[in-house]
Amino acid sequence: MRKTFRGVVAGAVLIGAVGATGGAVQAAEPAGPRPASAPAADAKSDVQADIKDRLLAIPGMSLVEEKPVDGYRFFVLNYTQPVDHARPWKGTFQQRLTILHKDVNRPSVFFTSGYDLYTNPSRSEPTRLIDGNQVSMEYRFFTPSRPQPADWSKLDIKQAADDQHRVFTALKKIYGKKWLATGGSKGGMTATYYERFHPRDMDGVVAYVAPNDVNNREDSAYDRFFQTVSTKGCRDKLNAVQREALVRRGPLSAKLKKWAAENKATFRTVGSLDKSYESSVLDFVWAFWQYSDESECADVPAADSSDDVIYNYVDAKSPFASYTDQGLDPYTPYYYQAGTQLGAPQYTYPHLKGLMKYGPEYFQPRAYVPREISMTWQDNAMKDVDRWVNRNARQMMYVYGGNDPWGAERFRPAPGGDNHVYTVPGANHGASISGLPVDERAAAVARVLKWAGVAPAAVQADPSTAKRLTAYDAALDRTELNREQSLRP
Repeated sequence: MRKTFRGVVAGAVLIGAVGATGGAVQAAEPAGPRPASAPAADAKSDVQADIKDRLLAIPGMSLVEEKPVDGYRFFVLNYTQPVDHARPWKGTFQQRLTILHKDVNRPSVFFTSGYDLYTNPSRSEPTRLIDGNQVSMEYRFFTPSRPQPADWSKLDIKQAADDQHRVFTALKKIYGKKWLATGGSKGGMTATYYERFHPRDMDGVVAYVAPNDVNNREDSAYDRFFQTVSTKGCRDKLNAVQREALVRRGPLSAKLKKWAAENKATFRTVGSLDKSYESSVLDFVWAFWQYSDESECADVPAADSSDDVIYNYVDAKSPFASYTDQGLDPYTPYYYQAGTQLGAPQYTYPHLKGLMKYGPEYFQPRAYVPREISMTWQDNAMKDVDRWVNRNARQMMYVYGGNDPWGAERFRPAPGGDNHVYTVPGANHGASISGLPVDERAAAVARVLKWAGVAPAAVQADPSTAKRLTAYDAALDRTELNREQSLRP
């Protein structure tokens, strides 16, 4: 998934064993009924032992800082993890975590963005729904949670799932109530992979806008999406601007050159300013639908607008900075995974015929990773996960946006097993349960409350009465779409 690989939340950033390398993924524990979460073995009240002391008593856990937040305690922590869970003696690294602590007698949500860690207090949607604790984890190899030296072969979905499993195992002795895993885009993928490899840990999974590129060579679903999304009038306007940006490659790329000089931006990884420019232009239509509302179709400029208007509009939707060395470097772990296991959407551009110098065949994840990092495609990784979700998933919920291109290839969990897939009409990559039609929203909320073990008696009797258990908090509940991350899931 190039930036429009394009990400997952770059998508929505919520302001809030043997590894699977070079072949088949190792089989997970057998699926079975989800065990009831046992009370903590050493359960002491916070009156008897301060929660910070209990957390820091965990071997390998250290405090970075505690930040004030009303109604909670919030800790930024480091946790010592093995670089290779199959060979823990081969070295360790420090992985960043945050814990938004409510009460040890409340359920907990394990949130991952699949990227780096937001270190200010925030609540994901499931945390808001269940009024619980939230543990957030930085994905391995995103700085500063990167082993040194970096052995990139240890960046795979199995090792990352094992990171989560170790964190959960360490914390469940303190937080002994039920647990849910969640995340959006690449975070939703991460929650899915964690469930596949450690299906006995969580009591439910709520995954948002999570793409599922099972066959990396067959991406016709994306072509169908771009041929049918919204209205023909809107599609034609976007395609015309995209085409015009390539027709005017000379004067518009000159603007990028001037900007790059002023900002000391470089293009070593992608190869040239021209390749960087074409990358951003090819991402433009995808980025519009990933981050924009359909109502914004009215604001798409005419194809005969000035150079400044075309350049600025494309830059606003698909930032030209994204394909500079400085824009790519923080996301090297993502592009590495896209080119080794996750896959990357490829689709056709019939309206750009004769205008692309490099073409979509050039714009593969390999183009966005420094050449000194070796990459080998593992064809079975996503197929293995897809088979497991199709056959063994239980108590898994997927929420997609009706206008989000990432939803063109989606997860389809096993029928039965209390699994659910929802589509929010007209929503983009920020789709959420709160955006569902009333009946579906109540059903989804009731299900999440049930999985977390906090459904009130009234909701158990009548799921249509379900609603979140917390009041809105402007500081904790803000959700942003981070356009700087452009099209990465």
